[in-house]
Amino acid sequence: MASPELRPTGGRLNQEIANAVVRIHKRFLGHGPTKAQAFFRHNYIVVVLADRLTEAERSLAAGGESEAVLDMRLRYERMMRDEQVSAIEALTEAKVDAFLSGHHIAPDLTVELFVLDRQVPGEQVQAD
Repeated sequence: MASPELRPTGGRLNQEIANAVVRIHKRFLGHGPTKAQAFFRHNYIVVVLADRLTEAERSLAAGGESEAVLDMRLRYERMMRDEQVSAIEALTEAKVDAFLSGHHIAPDLTVELFVLDRQVPGEQVQAD
């Protein structure tokens, strides 16, 4: 466990989360998204990935097989789930209670939501 002084916070934590998710996608799929953004609030972490589809998936979608592409993407997510959860837990030192993922073909976007068991450590929360 990293000491609080060494643990990434704020924008650095956002960047490290985005980088970790991109690395996992690239390792599993051979093609990572070209854009990724992560942000957190309270006990929620959201990662938005853009330009994630492979050329083969784009061809299938263009040929009317969008549902097949979306189904395959859900299967990929199940394969990557444990590694992504582990990465988030390591970076935040919090337990992931839930992981949800949604995909869209046009525009080519994926949104991943991690729900932690507590507020992101080190977050400065202002009253809403």
